Amino acid sequence: MTGFNALKGGVMAASLSLLLAGQASAMDLGTLFAPVPLPNVQQANVPTDLEVAPPKAGPTHVVVKDPTEEKAGTITVDTKNRYLYLSMDGGQAMRYDIGVGRDGFAWSGQAYVARRAEWPTWTPPSDMLKRRPDIPHHMSGGIENPLGARAMYLYNAKGDTMYRIHGTNEPDTIGHAVSSGCIRLLNADVIDLYDRVKIGAHVVVL
Repeated sequence: MTGFNALKGGVMAASLSLLLAGQASAMDLGTLFAPVPLPNVQQANVPTDLEVAPPKAGPTHVVVKDPTEEKAGTITVDTKNRYLYLSMDGGQAMRYDIGVGRDGFAWSGQAYVARRAEWPTWTPPSDMLKRRPDIPHHMSGGIENPLGARAMYLYNAKGDTMYRIHGTNEPDTIGHAVSSGCIRLLNADVIDLYDRVKIGAHVVVL
């Protein structure tokens, strides 16, 4: 009986040792094959394009029958109805919801896209700084920048109009007349527009 108990105790001890060894091996294998985090190589304060459009904020762009009758590649800004149209082939246009200039700052005319920028920096014009001395004199590109994810700089025969088609850090302002004359879109929309528009594109603001 004593021999049997001794044998039984030896078997239990051996089983426990194997179990513990198996757990240790599993832990070692788990540690060995655990994913190694990659270093963050993004520029400071510049988000990825996947971060620009929270679900409640767009996008709004949709293909419609082109009401402008402009040639493909032309941008038409319907200030009254708060839409921007990019004319395409086949009588169609991509339509985007926009924010426009508030009373006293709305404008109309023709221009062209002279420059494009991703996550642009922002330097307020001197007139704006006079009206708003509390705002930064310069701001690096990023999610908090008023120009948003993209900017297209509008020029005419006299040079820089100081107006831009750009994204926004205030998505709730789309559909309203709130800007100092610039045309603003949701970041998801301005990224889509930016990818379709070339330098020299004709812009008509109604």
